[in-house]
Amino acid sequence: MKSIVARQMPVTALPPDMEPTDAELEAIEAEMPVVLAEVELLDALIALLDRPASEFDGRRIRRARRRVLAARRAAANKASAAAGEVA
Repeated sequence: MKSIVARQMPVTALPPDMEPTDAELEAIEAEMPVVLAEVELLDALIALLDRPASEFDGRRIRRARRRVLAARRAAANKASAAAGEVA
């Protein structure tokens, strides 16, 4: 039996030991509250795809939207404060 293997080199050959830098990890950590809030909003919206919205669902979506806006506001304030300290 013949084995099937790729005959071409990968398009983007990266070294196997390449890991994110500390700055990249800090940027990811700073964005996590926004990402988590957006995931919560998506969960609320996905739950409504196959059924009509109830009053509880409406409150859940409004609450999730407010969390997304609050997380984005906090991230923007943190970024502007960091830029203000540098300048």
